[in-house]
Amino acid sequence: MNLIKFIVQRKILVGLMVVLVFFVGSFAIMKLDKELMPSITFDGAYVNIDAGEMSAIEVERNITNPLEKQILGIDGVEGVQSVSNIGVSSMNITLASGQGDAIFKDIESLVLASTSNMTGIKDVQTDQVSMDSSYEFFMDVSGGEMEEMTAFAKDILEPRLEELPEVRDVMLGGLLEHEMAVEFDRDEISERGLDVMQVMSVIQQANSEATLGEVQENKDTASVRWNTKLTSVDDVESIKIPTATGHITLDEIANVSLKPLEASSFVWKDGSKDLVFVQIGRTSDVTQIELATAVRAEIENIRDDGLVSNFELNEMVAQADYVEDAINGVTSNILIGAVIAVVILLLFLRNVRATIIVGLSIPTSVLLTFTAMWLFDYSFNMLSLIGLGLGIGMMVDSSIVILESIYRKKEQGLNNLQAVTQGTKEVATAVIASMLTTIVVFLPIGMIGGEVGQFMIILSVIVAATLISSVIISFSLIPALSDKFLRVNNKKKKAQKQGKLVKGYNRIVSWVVRKKRYSLAVVGSFVLIFVGSMFFVTKIPMTIMPDVLNRYNEILIDVETGLTANDKEDLALRINEELSSIQDVTSNYVMDNGDVLYAVINMTKGDDVTRDQDDVNEEVFRTLRDLQDEYPVDGVHSAMNGGGGSPVQINIKGEDFTELQNVTDSFTGKLSSIDGIVGITNSMERTSAEQIIELNQAEIDEAGLSELQIKQYVEQAFLNTPVGEMTVDDENVPLSIRWDQQTVTKEDLLDIEVPTAQGLEPLSTFIELTTVETPNSITHVDGERYISVSADIEGKDLGTINREVQQLINDFESETPQGYTVAAAGDIEQQQELMQEMLIVLGLAIFLVYLVMAVQFNHLVHPIVVMSVIPMTIVGVIIGLFLTQQELSMMSGMGIIMLIGIVLNNAILLIDRTNQLRSKGLTVPAALVQAGSDRIRPIFMTTLTTVGGMLPLALASGSAGNYQAPMATAIISGLLFATFITLLLIPAVYRLFSKKEKQQQPEEKKIENIEQLPAKSISL
Repeated sequence: MNLIKFIVQRKILVGLMVVLVFFVGSFAIMKLDKELMPSITFDGAYVNIDAGEMSAIEVERNITNPLEKQILGIDGVEGVQSVSNIGVSSMNITLASGQGDAIFKDIESLVLASTSNMTGIKDVQTDQVSMDSSYEFFMDVSGGEMEEMTAFAKDILEPRLEELPEVRDVMLGGLLEHEMAVEFDRDEISERGLDVMQVMSVIQQANSEATLGEVQENKDTASVRWNTKLTSVDDVESIKIPTATGHITLDEIANVSLKPLEASSFVWKDGSKDLVFVQIGRTSDVTQIELATAVRAEIENIRDDGLVSNFELNEMVAQADYVEDAINGVTSNILIGAVIAVVILLLFLRNVRATIIVGLSIPTSVLLTFTAMWLFDYSFNMLSLIGLGLGIGMMVDSSIVILESIYRKKEQGLNNLQAVTQGTKEVATAVIASMLTTIVVFLPIGMIGGEVGQFMIILSVIVAATLISSVIISFSLIPALSDKFLRVNNKKKKAQKQGKLVKGYNRIVSWVVRKKRYSLAVVGSFVLIFVGSMFFVTKIPMTIMPDVLNRYNEILIDVETGLTANDKEDLALRINEELSSIQDVTSNYVMDNGDVLYAVINMTKGDDVTRDQDDVNEEVFRTLRDLQDEYPVDGVHSAMNGGGGSPVQINIKGEDFTELQNVTDSFTGKLSSIDGIVGITNSMERTSAEQIIELNQAEIDEAGLSELQIKQYVEQAFLNTPVGEMTVDDENVPLSIRWDQQTVTKEDLLDIEVPTAQGLEPLSTFIELTTVETPNSITHVDGERYISVSADIEGKDLGTINREVQQLINDFESETPQGYTVAAAGDIEQQQELMQEMLIVLGLAIFLVYLVMAVQFNHLVHPIVVMSVIPMTIVGVIIGLFLTQQELSMMSGMGIIMLIGIVLNNAILLIDRTNQLRSKGLTVPAALVQAGSDRIRPIFMTTLTTVGGMLPLALASGSAGNYQAPMATAIISGLLFATFITLLLIPAVYRLFSKKEKQQQPEEKKIENIEQLPAKSISL
């Protein structure tokens, strides 16, 4: 081991490198961004097209269908899911992995080019799907007069916040805005023989400003400017309108007034719209925590200046708080875990110097990991911190194994250099193999698709960086410090004896490996335990990604398409009424986002908490779902989980609407019989009445009119048009025209009088209205129509519901007509896909582990012996999750994959030592017994330090607790169970696979070579 000798002889170099790591790692800590979730751009894009009041059928025919065909033709587009609503076409596009940026540019260019030739389109939005948020700090100004709050927000709050270097921009919503309303009197317009469109043109011309030309004056050029911009109600009323009998002023035929704009706010706070909604975004070079600190300091300055009076300035949501809670929580867990690991070391080694050496390796490895994170451009977020938390226990494993080996060599009387070199050499292969087996299990993680896969890759890289850092430190810092600093008292060497537990273990292993039939009996009993544990799998709750519990919730409330502002107002008031009655709910905000209301619910914190958040969430969901009977609510689901909307979603595909509806009705009836399914809806359930105009051509011709004129009269009946903008008291306000009496009912429209050569005739003479029911929403998958059946779950976990729904789908296949299909979608589909992907990843990870060990041992059978402990690991995980009722999710699934690498470390240590002893001439039974004695201390130490390091994560609460606990629970339970099983199972399997030896050594020879554990190490 020339490298180890070099390290020992160059301690100054090692010390200076450690100092460098401390400096660079500290610098990395300051530079790493701090955010709740990592900034990720997914392989997906979306397109939203605003088509005004166009019906869903027309949107599908004129916009969605043509665009879908073109987008599906782009190379790299893997799928398109679209929804055609009234006036809106929305598409979610799945892109080829790793090609998102390039393909999105093609999609964006195609969409903009195609929609430019389509009629009726008002706005087009395209973007990639990502975790990035434009705004991260939210406030409200409420509790006062809207005029005063608006002035404060515009004149004081916005400019002062935007002056801060940490703030990118401030967006204000719900400001008190006005419009100059010109409301025409139909009778006056008719009596004076005026055309309202001509009057509109006169108003536009009166409110104009333009440069008409230039003139020369004293060799200077001056522009000639026309300016008749309107600035007051009087200006508008005084506009001269030409008539057949002369000019009149506008106020003779219309009422002119400055009015507050209705529904200028899209946010309700506790049922009230009287607030200004403030959104604050940060610059790219500051963290969310720095933004929050700067904003709060400036708000305090504003309060100190006495500028907040007669109203309240409240924080609504600050993502920085959850980032800080997550960082503080995970940081404290890491520190507690490190302390536990150090205490375990002290108990086992009973040597303060040895404990200090390993204790120094922890911060050095952590800082080296931070340096790697900085180089990878990662951030401090919930996932990276969980990765660090999981790595902290394993971080000392390699250091413990090397230090314990050196420690034992010194106890045997070797000098310092020999103890360091021989001790390190003895375990070097096992340590490197253990690290590789732990890391290679993460290589297949990239096969997991979607956002979950992106999350898992980040977690995997962090854990891998942690382990690599720890191995680098264990082969450099540990040998360097162990040379002189580590001291062992050899005076009591003769008195050293094995502990009772070690003696008992030796007797049991000796019996197990004495005859192959004994080994076979042990293996058989463990197989029975594994088979029996499978019956508990269905008793474990399942989900995709766990919720983030932090006394706060975000909920999506799907509403019927085409709801009026008044309908949403009524619904928001009722939502507030219901939420306010729930114990521990302190405030709620409801935001209007088209066909979805986005609710933010704040709960009591600290000493005010009286209920668990799980209970509060369940009551919130149950209460909101009950509104479906009285209000136009389609569904209620969480905005904070990793699923794709409603927990239960089934897609029924087919072309004919009527047959689709029949199949859907039949399936929905059967679905409702499943216990735990609530709130069943489907995308075709809601329809809107559409009035189709049918022309009476004979009457039109007789009156001397044209179809175009009739269309213009109908359009004018719904006149409500902005015709410009004017400045009133330094406020830009729209100038709008409308009738003083709105056309609301069918009768209002048909009673409108139309001038003809014979006199005034009602519009009903020339048209008839026929009512037709049309769907509010039409959904496609890759251009094919389908109906989406959605439902929520209550009282059961997603895994249980998944199995029952899938069974229903299988049974329903026989009733499905030809050309129609029923398939799971949403969270159920995602869970099924993820489970399949996780099984593939698990299988590939096992193969890679086998590959690494086969190369290390240069043997095809020994890796199988080592891997025999994997089934027992699964048993431990099942028992742990069943007893704690932690959910089997992607996080606990990651824990299982990590376990494959972790649990094999102990088996590798045992097999590696056994092979070393066999190479020295010991028989298989003797080598197995002695290897167990030699390695039982490092096995217990590494296991307990890993468990101790992860124990705070398993018991964690707060914003990261639900993410940490399932993974840590899986690792702890699987590792503890597997460790105790390993000490018996591995010798038994090894014995079964060993060849019969020609000559047995005498029993005295076997025992003679067994190295005794020092009595002072621990009394086992």
